[in-house]
Amino acid sequence: MRNRICAFRHLRHAAAVPLFPKNPIDAVPLPGSCPFARKVAFAMPNDVLIVEDDTIIAIDFEATIMELGIQSVRTAAHAAEALAMIAERVPDFALLDVGLGDDTSFEVADRLDALKIPYAFVTGYRADVALASRFAGRPVLSKPCLREELEAALRGSPEPAE
Repeated sequence: MRNRICAFRHLRHAAAVPLFPKNPIDAVPLPGSCPFARKVAFAMPNDVLIVEDDTIIAIDFEATIMELGIQSVRTAAHAAEALAMIAERVPDFALLDVGLGDDTSFEVADRLDALKIPYAFVTGYRADVALASRFAGRPVLSKPCLREELEAALRGSPEPAE
């Protein structure tokens, strides 16, 4: 679907729709692209919660996320700490390490699902790690992940930007 040539290039949009909508359904084609193409701009979250028990990896994720222009990044090393942070202020997006020492981040994922907050799992084991069926379809990133993959997950985009 990438690099599709559009026969309707002469058509212009005059709709008053925000360039980076929260809801991908409200997204508009990128400037210069075909109005019927699926290439759209997805909004970056304003507040990201990282749930990661390895301090060095958490710092790396935080730095990369801030380089992408996100101003508020919070980090929790344990599920209980993450749940307390969510109760205090609900994030726009969360990055959840699957394994947190002797614990998992599944309780945090359940809470985020209840609040309808998007999130992605990260794991150092492999990208096709078997998750409980209730998490089927959730993005899973391998550690380390490419910056483009992280950005795509943050934007809620199905694939990395070109």
